[in-house]
Amino acid sequence: MMVTIAAGILMLGVLVFIHELGHFCIAKLCGVKVLRFSLGFGPKLFGRTWGETEYLISLIPLGGYVQMLGEGVAAEETPDAAQLAEPDRCFSSRPVSQRMAIVAAGPAMNLLLPLLLLPLAYLIGVQIPAYLHQPACVGYVVPASDAERAGFVVGDCIVAVNGLAVDSWTATDKTLIPAVGSELVFVVERGGTSRQLRMAAENGSLEGLQSLGLLPRQPALIGSLNPSMPAYQAGLQVGDRILEIAGQAVTSWYDLHGLIQQLQGQAALFTIERGSRRFTVELSPQQDPKRQIWLVGITPQQPLEMRQYPLRQAVKAGFERTAELIDLTLVFLRKMVAGHVPADNIGGPIMVMQIAGQAAQTDFSTILTVLAFLSIQLGILNLLPIPVLDGGHLFFYLIELIWRRPLSLRAREVAQQIGLGLLLLLMLLAFYNDLSRLFLGGS
Repeated sequence: MMVTIAAGILMLGVLVFIHELGHFCIAKLCGVKVLRFSLGFGPKLFGRTWGETEYLISLIPLGGYVQMLGEGVAAEETPDAAQLAEPDRCFSSRPVSQRMAIVAAGPAMNLLLPLLLLPLAYLIGVQIPAYLHQPACVGYVVPASDAERAGFVVGDCIVAVNGLAVDSWTATDKTLIPAVGSELVFVVERGGTSRQLRMAAENGSLEGLQSLGLLPRQPALIGSLNPSMPAYQAGLQVGDRILEIAGQAVTSWYDLHGLIQQLQGQAALFTIERGSRRFTVELSPQQDPKRQIWLVGITPQQPLEMRQYPLRQAVKAGFERTAELIDLTLVFLRKMVAGHVPADNIGGPIMVMQIAGQAAQTDFSTILTVLAFLSIQLGILNLLPIPVLDGGHLFFYLIELIWRRPLSLRAREVAQQIGLGLLLLLMLLAFYNDLSRLFLGGS
């Protein structure tokens, strides 16, 4: 747990550093004096002054800031002594176009960072689930899901969505994104014939086929074992295939849950295939008191394939993936505002740290891809036209650019208070969702 938290803080720190570095560099180019460059908020932990800038690491690792001379002071306000001493180096004295460039540089750096990270990840090589580039054939339909209500059955292969042909699981997921909130019309092949299945507009297709209740084919291969649970203690190993439980055939991983629950903790024989050898072991499932289900302590083995690209293709794939992630984030925001995406999809800093921390314990290319994804989220979030965010400041400067004069001090104060209230509500919702996922097992 501590490793995950530390890794998450480190990765989040990288993104904050890149963001603040954008503000810092453009401010310097515009001749603005930078007083402080801080990673984190709150009390100072460490600090050192180089030149005219104090560089800090502060206590709360959930952001950072660049403090410039004259920042937050309008032209009509009375300057302090420091601003009077160096009036030409004040942020507030720069032309509005330069102030906009300084503010926009932070989010811009976050949006440009993936153009470096993702090509590098593809050049190194990325491991992806093999099913993503295979036909979208259904291995399991979640009971009482949208997919079951629409009439999907195991073995259906999706060949078109809303009139658009699809040839893989990934292509199908991409086609679903812009259709959130609309009726979905699937064409599937079943037993050599084609049929049409419809799904209501209230579906959750933004998260792909799995959110609709459709899961890919998954063989009953063991991917990992919990050392404190019965499967490990009975000598099962990674790569073992489970063929039967108490005499009942296991055709896929999805059969295991129901068969194990039927045992209700009673000992049963599991038939295992390891290489060319078959044998049986006796296991007694243990109950998870939190979730009230019976477990033997195994997780599935997900077949992976390594994809490594030459330099030219890596750059092309990285740029295309960056554009896809930006588009996905914008679609998510639009659909959320329209009410097509539940508010419990919003995540906060706890979820970000969890994602970053888990990625940091994998391979380098995964770290790079997760950093790229989170960097895009941070960049777009900061561009929202909410006062106190970079996007809010840009909105004020745009008004000033058009009207040739800034908003009145009173108007800015009211807007800042409203923006701060909205941001606090958003943060409270994000923290609630994070804590719900963490402690209550919420979605």
